[in-house]
Amino acid sequence: MNEPQTKDEKRNWMLERCYDCLCEHGLEATNVKMLGKACGMSPANLFNYFDGKEQIIIEATAYCMAKIDDEFLARSPKTLAEIEPYVREMPKYYAKEHGPKYRFMYQVYTSPHYLSYGQEFVQNMVTRYKGHAKRFAAVFGVPAEAVEPVIFTFGRVCVHYAMFENEEYLKPQMDYLLLMIQYLMEKYLPGTSEQATSPLPKA
Repeated sequence: MNEPQTKDEKRNWMLERCYDCLCEHGLEATNVKMLGKACGMSPANLFNYFDGKEQIIIEATAYCMAKIDDEFLARSPKTLAEIEPYVREMPKYYAKEHGPKYRFMYQVYTSPHYLSYGQEFVQNMVTRYKGHAKRFAAVFGVPAEAVEPVIFTFGRVCVHYAMFENEEYLKPQMDYLLLMIQYLMEKYLPGTSEQATSPLPKA
């Protein structure tokens, strides 16, 4: 993020710095002094922007995870030929770039104390994923209701691999996603499936 100019930009910049600090040290081990240091200020100055550690945890998690989803959309395929590389590369890309962020998000949103915020986050993700499906449908000419299951499954695959990086868990889900993409292309865009994916290896 560039040098913040407005108060809102400054606040968002601080949320990112705080989130990085929380991801590094964990939910319980991170104190306000550490958060202030991450932002280059004292805890007292930090409280000019936030009421306390809990507000920082709630807002930083929501803001940073939504920003990752914006990146997810910005990197999305624009042509049929880009679909397969995107599907294959994104889980490992997010594990490399954002693994600690996903692990901390899971730590926060599965905690009984923050569960209601987790439920709100998931509902917001439902809305965002449905919006993604509509955008992809418009680009590729496939009904949004057919794209939605692929989007939701792909999102889950990326999150789970980013958190745990288990290849055996990843492979069958990737095979399923690529098979579904082939099916959708053959059903709604006959003759184009070879542009979207390579044939799956036979068992």
